[in-house]
Amino acid sequence: MPTATETLPGSHPVEVELKARAPAPSAAAPASHNGNIIELRNVHKYYTLGAKRLHVLKGISVTIPRGQYVAVMGSSGSGKSTLLNLLGLLDVVDSGDYMLAGENVARMKDDQLAKHRNARIGFIFQSFNLFPQLDVLGNIEVPMVYQNIPLQKRRARAKELAEAVGLGHRLGHRPRQLSGGEMQRTAIARALANDPPLLLADEPTGNLDESTGNEILALFDKLVAAGQTMVLVTHNPAYKERVHRTLRMANGELTG
Repeated sequence: MPTATETLPGSHPVEVELKARAPAPSAAAPASHNGNIIELRNVHKYYTLGAKRLHVLKGISVTIPRGQYVAVMGSSGSGKSTLLNLLGLLDVVDSGDYMLAGENVARMKDDQLAKHRNARIGFIFQSFNLFPQLDVLGNIEVPMVYQNIPLQKRRARAKELAEAVGLGHRLGHRPRQLSGGEMQRTAIARALANDPPLLLADEPTGNLDESTGNEILALFDKLVAAGQTMVLVTHNPAYKERVHRTLRMANGELTG
C-alpha cells in the first residue's frame, strides 16, 4: 500500500448493522454472467527464480457470483496466495482472462489497475497493515483519501464504519494502543471504506487467539449476510463450516 501523504487526525463481541446489498445468489444456484463478480478463464502465472521459470498457476478457471463467501485452501506453495494477489490486482496474469465485475482487467495498465483496485476491492491482511502514525479514524479514511473524497464526508463515513465494527470508543487510538482484535476490526472497516463489491482476506485470523478469531469470523458472517462478496485464503478449518464454498489448490491447480 502507498504511503499516506496527507496528515489525518490523530474487544468485545459486536452486533453489526450494515446496509444490505442486493440479495446474494444461492451458492448452489447457477448465476448469470451479470451476477458474477469474478471470472477467471484459463489463467496462467509464471515466476522466474534464477535460471528457472516456475509455473505457479496452471490454467485456473473459476467463477464466483456476487454475494458468495469463498475460502481458498491448500498447503504452502500450492499457489493460493498468488491467486489472491491476482484477484486483488496486486499482480497480473501472464495468459488468460480475468473478468472483474464484467470487465476484463487482464490487459489493463498499472494506472487503470490501481483505480479498479481502490474502488472495487477491499483488503484484509493477517498482519493488519495499519499505518502506525494514524489513529483508528485516520486508518479507516486512507482509501477514501485516494478516491479524493472530501474531508467532512470521509470523516463521517470512517466514524460510521468504526462504530459498525465496535470501535466507536477507540477513534483516537493508534495501532500500538489497540488489541489484535481491535486492529483487525480497524482493518476490516478500512477495507469497507469505499464500499467495494469484493473483499479479499489473507489469513485474517492467523495472528489472533481463538476467542478473538471467532469474533472476527462472526463479523465476516454478518458482512456476507448483508450481501458482501468475500474470498479468503486460510489454513483454518473453522472456515469450512461457515463459507458457501471451498476451493482447494494443489501444485498450482484447483482440485475442488
